[in-house]
Amino acid sequence: MKHVLSTLLALTLGTGAAHAASCGNDASGFERWKQEFAAEAAAQGVGQAGLNALAQTSYAQRTINADRNQKSFNYSLEKFMQVRGSDTIVAQGRKKLAANPGFYQSLENSYGVPAGVLLAIHGMETGFGNFMGDSNVLSAISTLAYDCRRSEFFSGHALAALKLVDRGAIRPGSTGAMHGELGHTQFLPGNILAYGVDGDGNGQVDLTNLSDAMASTANFLRQKGWQPGAGFQEGQPNFRVIQEWNAAGVYQKAIALMAADIEG
Repeated sequence: MKHVLSTLLALTLGTGAAHAASCGNDASGFERWKQEFAAEAAAQGVGQAGLNALAQTSYAQRTINADRNQKSFNYSLEKFMQVRGSDTIVAQGRKKLAANPGFYQSLENSYGVPAGVLLAIHGMETGFGNFMGDSNVLSAISTLAYDCRRSEFFSGHALAALKLVDRGAIRPGSTGAMHGELGHTQFLPGNILAYGVDGDGNGQVDLTNLSDAMASTANFLRQKGWQPGAGFQEGQPNFRVIQEWNAAGVYQKAIALMAADIEG
């Protein structure tokens, strides 16, 4: 994963029940945890497809390594923006806005979130969809739910992922970022359930689809309190909402600055 996770502390999935499964700090207890978590998932309404998908997961050591090594968030803002390629993101963001202004205007009309903010997030998260991750989503999110470091936070997202399998929204083999985020702007499974939007009207929320991803991102920000027309730089009303997207201060400031530059 490339960023600190956006917070969804209270899923409507009954996360409290998920805390009973025995966490661990290495792979040795993962199979036992899966059996315990499967019983809890079934009690929370996860169906056979989701339970089968859980049974197929494996301990994701790459995810654990990434979770322990998020050094870029300790950089200065200047260093962080350099490392993350802010100049390139701004240049490409401007081109994408110029190529499809009606699309972004429609999103702003619907949700009040300006194009620059959506494009800055899109560029930061996946390079505008050029790399949406190569980790097995279910194994990554299950590993983090099992890992004692943040089991409470990820257990709800693991339940959400299994429910999304039941719905056909993700597959057992779906790939995403190191922490189980999916799609163009890297949504965690619980956030897909809570804020996902069928942007192209095909009856399915698919965050690998650009229309769905951008509408879902705008909806997330609006539901978190985005005020249409208000400023989003540090100290302005909507900066607080950017903080809801990502907990790292350098990330928040970088998004706000790049968004302003994209819009010129």
